Amino acid sequence: MLGARVKETSKTAQEKRNAMKEPGLDSHYRDKDRPKAGEIHQKRGDTLNKNLPRPIPGFSPQARLDTMRKATGKTSVEGVRRAAKNRR
Repeated sequence: MLGARVKETSKTAQEKRNAMKEPGLDSHYRDKDRPKAGEIHQKRGDTLNKNLPRPIPGFSPQARLDTMRKATGKTSVEGVRRAAKNRR
């Protein structure tokens, strides 16, 4: 190919990206670096219900995830979804 450029990254930069995260339980990614080593990433609290991959029924599309977490007492998106289903 004429004019095609291949972006080269140093091996250390590539290794660093791969070393930061690796798939864990249920395809979640865990941090290897301190201070949060081993923790599963959570969705941000300011995520709107309508922007979730599958919006949670029983809450407004404009409801924030942190509000839904407080209302149900659960922290994970799936936990909130199950609790909202049982609230009906």
